[in-house]
Amino acid sequence: MKIVADEAIPFLDGVFDPWADTIRRPGREIGPRDVDGADALIVRTRTRCGEELLRDSSVRLIATATIGFDHIDLAYCRRRGIRVATAAGCNARGVLQWVAGVLAHLARRQDWRPEERTLGIVGVGHVGSLVKRYAENWGFRVLCCDPPREERERQGFLPLDEVARRSDLITFHTPLDDSTRHLCDERLLGLLPPGATVINSSRGEVVSGEALLRSGHPYALDVWEHEPRLDAELLAGAEVATTHIAGYSLQGKATASALSVQAVAECFSLPLSGWYPAAAPPSRPRGIGWEELCRTIDTAFDCRRETERLKRSPEAFERIRDNYTYREEYF
Repeated sequence: MKIVADEAIPFLDGVFDPWADTIRRPGREIGPRDVDGADALIVRTRTRCGEELLRDSSVRLIATATIGFDHIDLAYCRRRGIRVATAAGCNARGVLQWVAGVLAHLARRQDWRPEERTLGIVGVGHVGSLVKRYAENWGFRVLCCDPPREERERQGFLPLDEVARRSDLITFHTPLDDSTRHLCDERLLGLLPPGATVINSSRGEVVSGEALLRSGHPYALDVWEHEPRLDAELLAGAEVATTHIAGYSLQGKATASALSVQAVAECFSLPLSGWYPAAAPPSRPRGIGWEELCRTIDTAFDCRRETERLKRSPEAFERIRDNYTYREEYF
């Protein structure tokens, strides 16, 4: 059995050794020659999985150690009978920590307290639900938009335009598909109150960078259109700018790897059920107040330092990302 895995996915060394040959390669460089004879791929967003890569392969499973799957041609995989497994929810607390750090940073920079601000959340899944719960506890007025959930559940989620009109900050936590590409465009930005801040840690293409620049709204971005090639003007104007590491917590990465191993184990009947890396202590969720958050968040995630590092060396986007020290989830 042959498994090809992105070399940046942690904790996988030796896991499959008794049953498979595991080839580790940089995600961007995984090509048809690498997957020749492979039974499974374990990838991140940097590996485009479609006909060009898979045409002559024997791959039966693609396990992506990410919550998103826009790098995988699902229709092609269905036609070929290739199973696709994601790590949905794995990094939710990591992204929560990133959003919390951004909010604390903006509060200091813009001189406000949570009870003075309305936070709009677009996409209320694994991540958005956590952001909602913690933000309400911190004192924000929270408005939520999630059309797919509203259609299924009728839970009173608000229309996107209404959330935009009423939000002082708006944060995006949606997958990327045809309905969310440039969801935040010139029209939507025009609905925001003057000075409202746009926060995006979902996918770069959810927010139009050109429209954002023209709008004059402040913004904090972890994800970028055309990354790792960043628009210099967009980067220069960002209040917070990071290298697609919002979900890069130690526990999130461990869970993503564990879910990928589980998918391979189930597909190929390997005795690895329940595997979790011993090097990563499990997450221990707890509540945290706003004052404690503001005192402690910079120790775990100093977004000012990360922003300065990226702005100094935008050409090093991939190197910074691949060498990022995973944060501990402390709430």
